[in-house]
Amino acid sequence: MKKDIHPKYFPTTISCACGNVIEIGSTRKDIKIEICSRCHPFYTGKQKLVDSAGRIERFRKKYANLQSDANANG
Repeated sequence: MKKDIHPKYFPTTISCACGNVIEIGSTRKDIKIEICSRCHPFYTGKQKLVDSAGRIERFRKKYANLQSDANANG
């Protein structure tokens, strides 16, 4: 390995918004993340509910006139 060309590598912590702290080695200090394997729905098996019904209703309301116009014009 050549001297003085590699970045400094030191122990650091990764802090998640859920409170989980992971200690690793990195070239950056004190990394903050929003989601980790402890709180991600894929790993936890829990799905967060999304208000998709409200979105669908808004879409239908927005394009209701276009659909009725297309059916009337044939």
